[in-house]
Amino acid sequence: MDKSGGAAYLSGAPMAQPAPELEALVPPTAIHRLSVAQYQAMASLGILRPEDRVELLEGWLVEKMTKNPPHRIATREVRLALERVVPHGWYVDSQEPIVTADSEPEPDAAVIRGESRDYSSQNPPAGQVGLVVEVADASLLRDRRLKGRIYARAGIPIYWIVNLVERRVEVYAQPAGDGPLAAYGSRHDAGEGESVAVTLDGVEVGNLAVSVLVG
Repeated sequence: MDKSGGAAYLSGAPMAQPAPELEALVPPTAIHRLSVAQYQAMASLGILRPEDRVELLEGWLVEKMTKNPPHRIATREVRLALERVVPHGWYVDSQEPIVTADSEPEPDAAVIRGESRDYSSQNPPAGQVGLVVEVADASLLRDRRLKGRIYARAGIPIYWIVNLVERRVEVYAQPAGDGPLAAYGSRHDAGEGESVAVTLDGVEVGNLAVSVLVG
């Protein structure tokens, strides 16, 4: 969510220490973790503003990576490519929030059940997401570890990382586990010259060329 405010010191939430990949992103002293409800309330009250570049990841307000031109181009290509193959009953969103038990990430693309207007009173819950995509360059490690754990714990069936560093798409499936041990059980990489299947509810609905997705 492009909303922030630095108000991570709310009462009523359990004290916790960050996961290893977040240690450099939060103060060294213990702080209060935010619940999704607290985070959304801060946005509603204007404490988090549209121009601020943060998202809620495992209870922490985490600053988003700065997007460079290759990231911007690839994100657009991913969205357009998905929109060409996604069937009726699903829609493609881009850099908009989805909701898990402890996070409200804003993936670069997500294929969501229904229509956008179905979620006029709440952001789409992870249980309605069939495919989630992150475009990664400087964020590659975070997307593999932290985002992968969040999406796996939420049970999102398919997770793609469009890896701009190595010019490939990493396809993760079979989410399992809970807490810090949540992970995807399988990974398949497809390079330029190959394609990746778009699968929703276990049904292949199309194939997309990696060369298009990496921009």
